[in-house]
Amino acid sequence: MANIKKYTKKDGTTAYMFNVYLGKDPLTGKKKRTTRRGFKTKKEANIALSKLMVEVNELGLRQNDRVTFKEVFEEWFKQHQKEVKPTTAYAMESKFSRRILPLFGPIKMKDISRSHCQKAINTWAEELKTFNDYKIQANQVFRYAMKMDIIKRNPMDYVTLPKLKHVLEYDSELEERKYYYTREELRSFLEAIKDDDMCYAMFRVLAFTGARKGELCALHWSDVDFHHKKISLKKTLIHIGGKKQLQTSKTKASRRVVRVDDETLAILKKWRSKQIQRYLTLQLADCFESDEKQPVFTIYNQSKHKMDYCRLAFLNEKLESIYQKNPDLPQINVHAFRHTHASLLFAAGASIKDVQAQLGHTDIKTTMDIYTHVTEEAKEKTAEMFQKYMKF
Repeated sequence: MANIKKYTKKDGTTAYMFNVYLGKDPLTGKKKRTTRRGFKTKKEANIALSKLMVEVNELGLRQNDRVTFKEVFEEWFKQHQKEVKPTTAYAMESKFSRRILPLFGPIKMKDISRSHCQKAINTWAEELKTFNDYKIQANQVFRYAMKMDIIKRNPMDYVTLPKLKHVLEYDSELEERKYYYTREELRSFLEAIKDDDMCYAMFRVLAFTGARKGELCALHWSDVDFHHKKISLKKTLIHIGGKKQLQTSKTKASRRVVRVDDETLAILKKWRSKQIQRYLTLQLADCFESDEKQPVFTIYNQSKHKMDYCRLAFLNEKLESIYQKNPDLPQINVHAFRHTHASLLFAAGASIKDVQAQLGHTDIKTTMDIYTHVTEEAKEKTAEMFQKYMKF
C-alpha cells in the first residue's frame, strides 16, 4: 500500500514524497517499507513509485535497498556455519574479519563493482603468499546475493588473478632458516629432553609419526595399539570459544593409522607408567579413565584440581623453554617436526605416495612441496651415488 503526499521543506518550498510497503525482506524476514522524497510534482512521485515497484517485482526486494556486503555475509554465514565443522567455520570467520570485511563490509552490495573486486584481489596478492582462498570465500557471499536476487551479476567473476610473486627477500635467509631437522639434529634434540618423560614422548611421537599438533593432543590410549605397533590418528583437538573440543579429522586422507617403531612404543609405555604415578601423587587415581577416554598427554589444571588435555599452545611453550635451556640446538617450530618426519622418510627411500599417506595429505602437491626441502644428508648421499657411478 503506497501513500503519496505533499510536504513543506525547510526552505519553505513544497514537494512530494511517498511511503510504500515492499514486502518481507528475503534475508531477515522482516516487513520492509521505504520512503522517497524530493519530487516536484505528484506525477513525478507516481512515476518513481511505479519504477520502484517494477524493480522490486523483477529484481528482488533488496536490489535498491541499502543492504551492505557485511549484512549479506552475516546472513549467509549464519546458515553456512551449520554445514561445516566448527574449526572450519572459525577459520572462515577469521578470514572475513581480517581481510575481506575491511575491504567490502560497509559497501552496499549494489555498489560493489568489478573495480572494487580487482583492487581487493591486488591487495591480497601484495600482502599474502597465497590469496586465492580469500577470493573463493568472498565469492560465496556474492553468489548468495545473486541467489537471493540482491544483485544481478557477480562482480568477482570478472577479476584478473595476478601471478604469484617469488619473494626474493627470503633467499638470503634460506641458509639460516630451519624447516626441519636432519637425523643427527633430531637425535641431539631428543637427547637434550630425555629427562622430561612427557615432553620426550610428545616430541618423539611428533617426529616419528608426522602427527599434527592437534592430532597429538587428541590421542587417547585406545588409539595406541602396542600389540600391532600402530597409532590411530583420526581426531583432533580444537579450541572454540576458549573451550577444548575433540572432532574427527576433516578429510578421509587425514584419518589414518600409522605404524610405529619399537623404540617409540617403549617410550610411550614408560610415559604411561609415569602418568599413572602423577595421578597417584596428585591423589587423582580415581580420575584415571579407561583407555577409550584417557588422553595420552595430560596436564594438571590446578584451579579445577583435575588432569586435562594439553592446550595446543603447550607444545609451543615447551619448545621455547627447551631452546632457552639448550641455546646450541638449531631452532624449528612445532609444525616443523612433521616436516622433519617427511624429510627423513624421503631420505630413507620412501616414495612420494607413501609419504602422502603417512602424513594424511589430501593433495599430493603438499607432499611434493616438502619433497623439495630434502635434507643435506640426502643431498650428500645423492652426490656420492653419482660420483661412484661416474668413476672419473
